[in-house]
Amino acid sequence: MKPLPEIKLVPNRPALDERPLERRVGLIILATDHTTEPDFRRMVASERIGVYVARIPYANPTTPENLRKMQPALTAGAALILPDEPLDAICYSCTSASVVIGDGEVEAAIQAAKPGVPVVTPTMAGVRALNAFGVRRISILTPYTMETSRPMATYFAGRGFEILSFSCLGFEDDREMARIAPAALVDLARQAMHPQADALFVSCTALRGALVVTGMEEAIGRPVVTSNQATAWNCLRLCSDETAHPEFGRLMTLPLPRD
Repeated sequence: MKPLPEIKLVPNRPALDERPLERRVGLIILATDHTTEPDFRRMVASERIGVYVARIPYANPTTPENLRKMQPALTAGAALILPDEPLDAICYSCTSASVVIGDGEVEAAIQAAKPGVPVVTPTMAGVRALNAFGVRRISILTPYTMETSRPMATYFAGRGFEILSFSCLGFEDDREMARIAPAALVDLARQAMHPQADALFVSCTALRGALVVTGMEEAIGRPVVTSNQATAWNCLRLCSDETAHPEFGRLMTLPLPRD
């Protein structure tokens, strides 16, 4: 073995940028999630915006009781995302759990670890998205069972929306929800849309709906809001990114409305 060279310490350290990337989005997702990371990589991440992910424990089936069990893990999950460094937004990527836990409780749990950071949930973002379109009469499509879908109907009705139709697919496992072919969602959107509704909300971060928003919009002739599309849009706008991305649906051309 040849002698090792002498290791020399460079006397002058290079100057440091303020941040490796200009903007930071934190993402808290379920241990079983197949879809949110690819969607955020596609719609949010860029040379300017970094997406930083933590996974928290979750066990199927997707019932209100199991969804509620994630609440204690939210603070610890948030704390693991770039500890002691500020974020521009942090998203908890579970629509049905945001309903049963409550947006306010999710926000409080995350801000216990990340004080002052704007928190986004799919339900918060969905309401903002529908408000951005100025619609009140909606149809809703979920992959859930009826038990898990009922709180979703109550949530949107409680925020002033008139639900003209609500369709659910009866799935209990979010890993199976992620395996629904995007093309099938276009046909399901067409079936779920009430003729008098002004927009369709497609719930669930497991669904690959963001891939076919434009196809769904063409099929029904009205705006479509999906969980991951809405959270991506909300996070982009919180990062002061106003770039229009019509390839991800009409929503991605709109500004974030004031709450």
